[in-house]
Amino acid sequence: MFSMTQLIKRAAQNQGQQIATSDGARSQTWQEYIEKIACFAGGLRKLDVSNNDTVAILALNSDRYFEFMFAVPWAGAIFQPINTRLAGPEVLYWLNDSGAKVLFVDSHFVALVEEIREELNHVKSIVFIDDAPLPSGYIGYETLITSSAIPDSNRSGDDIAGLFYTGGTTGRSKGVMLSHTNLVVNAMQAVPLIDCREADKILHIAPMFHIADAFICMTSVIICGSNYFLPTFDPLSLMKIVQEKKIERMLLVPTMVNMLVNHPDIGDYDLKSLRGIVYGASPMPEPVIKKAMQKLPNAKFYQAYGQTEAAPAISILSSERHVFEGPLAGKMKSAGQAIPGVNLAIMNDEGEFLPPNTVGEICMQGPNVMTGYRNLTEQTERTIVSGWLHTGDGGYLDEEGFLFIVDRVKDMIISGGENVYSAEVESALYQHAGINQCAVIGIPSEKWGEQVHAIVVLHESVELDESTLIAHCKSLIASFKCPGSISFQSEPLPLSGAGKILKTELRKPYWKNEDKNVS
Repeated sequence: MFSMTQLIKRAAQNQGQQIATSDGARSQTWQEYIEKIACFAGGLRKLDVSNNDTVAILALNSDRYFEFMFAVPWAGAIFQPINTRLAGPEVLYWLNDSGAKVLFVDSHFVALVEEIREELNHVKSIVFIDDAPLPSGYIGYETLITSSAIPDSNRSGDDIAGLFYTGGTTGRSKGVMLSHTNLVVNAMQAVPLIDCREADKILHIAPMFHIADAFICMTSVIICGSNYFLPTFDPLSLMKIVQEKKIERMLLVPTMVNMLVNHPDIGDYDLKSLRGIVYGASPMPEPVIKKAMQKLPNAKFYQAYGQTEAAPAISILSSERHVFEGPLAGKMKSAGQAIPGVNLAIMNDEGEFLPPNTVGEICMQGPNVMTGYRNLTEQTERTIVSGWLHTGDGGYLDEEGFLFIVDRVKDMIISGGENVYSAEVESALYQHAGINQCAVIGIPSEKWGEQVHAIVVLHESVELDESTLIAHCKSLIASFKCPGSISFQSEPLPLSGAGKILKTELRKPYWKNEDKNVS
């Protein structure tokens, strides 16, 4: 049976004296790490955490985040990362919906937690994971881990390990339940494809709340790697730590790659140790990948396509296919081929399989498909049909099994690697009394891939400007979800025969010069 905690036991057994985590002045071996999380789990038990309880974390990247991810399953519970870019009402919804009993938080988010604390329905204890002065009413991290070590709970297989919330097309987030098998097998499926090696030095700079970095955490334990951390992305800090620690591997979203390779100081740092960069969450513009390959000649690049519901990797474009000339060229615009153990298919609206080079919905089968959405049976049944996960993305497979993504079936915008669901933004806009109609779409953005754009029809005699509406949205939802631009029109928005706004028509003027309707 696959188990997250078994991976830790193996790492301690095989590479016990190898550095497991290094964060500033703190460093520990894999043997010290396993001893730490056994005590961490003991502390959770003292806080009345039982099997299948949910334990949440709202914090920036750190070694303690990495400890949290494996200590919670050791205690038999389910870990829940929280997006650090959410607004207070969204964090409140996630915590109340998940039933989280304990919340871990760092100093960056204490003020936000205090805003919603009285409305938390299930959280009984809050653990402060920083070394800063302890806020009143919080439990100190060092106090927690002085508890006696407990044996591994031995959760495995179909037992739920992680709960990852993702935006919902109905305006509400959905809790994606991922089992031990989902998370462990998906990492095992991908490790050989991204050329991971024993004891690689890995930098966690993509946000650790995201399923993509959870995937990197899993791969790092499989290869007994050494994990280094930066709290947030900053190109200069990245280059400094790569040079100092001789980092070999990391995951970035294309926006980060763009900012890194175009930084004016990139030539001042020794980045030759970098030999593997996985990127995903949104497509990489061709000029950016060409420059990245030029500036980081020792690094091999791998594109991963996936989604939270697939834990997350579905397909990978190998480094050998990152070429523009020769017999292996011609696949750079693809999302690669299915990883081992994954069946890929393109289906029409009736669920029929489509032949190569025919556009339809991307569907997949595999051991990495989620258990389901928490407390959302109908949505789960609509998403997983006869064992096939319907991704909501449109695309086609060529004769060699390379996947090409051409559009989105569901209304989702990927801006800077973050998923933004238009219904969520529209719901915030409609809470302003001056709005008669609105539609939110993604439009091309050189910096972010896509930019959130709103098209608004105001009520008669109402006057509003762009900045006022954007500020209104920011009071309700995370800033990255808010419109970056708004256009106003007096005529009603175009409707289908069923009365739905025709977003396809609204997108056309913005995408007419693009190859596809996804950046």
